[in-house]
Amino acid sequence: MPVVTAVAIKRLASGHDLPLPSYQTEHAAGMDLCAAVEADVVLAPGAHAIIPTGFSIALPPGFEAQVRPRSGLAAKNAVTVLNAPGTIDADYRGEVGVILINHGKQAFTVTRGLRIAQMVVAPVRAIMWEEKAELDDTSRGAGGFGSTGVHKA
Repeated sequence: MPVVTAVAIKRLASGHDLPLPSYQTEHAAGMDLCAAVEADVVLAPGAHAIIPTGFSIALPPGFEAQVRPRSGLAAKNAVTVLNAPGTIDADYRGEVGVILINHGKQAFTVTRGLRIAQMVVAPVRAIMWEEKAELDDTSRGAGGFGSTGVHKA
């Protein structure tokens, strides 16, 4: 049985008739987020918009919420979350919004109640920098982008 943490959520007037974020299957990692738009939002190819969700949350310290794309929207319509994953910090109390972008070749319409993204709540650790004159060496070293190749050795 997974550990369950209670998180405060406030339904806003714009989300009065929408479901709260919820898991769609027993072992889902993300909860689906619905669009709380009052009127349809048409995203032209290449366009983006912040889509409201109709709720705000109060995450406990040590947690973040990540807003991620829904694979079906991305695969079928080339619509995704622009800043994926978007981060909601534990001290943010405003409405959760989703920055959607249309990478497709046709306009995409966001309608009220459309499941537009998913949200994963995860623990985070605070760190403290410890400045060093040198770092320990690894087999990779300073090899950066693409340094490990793309094919199996």
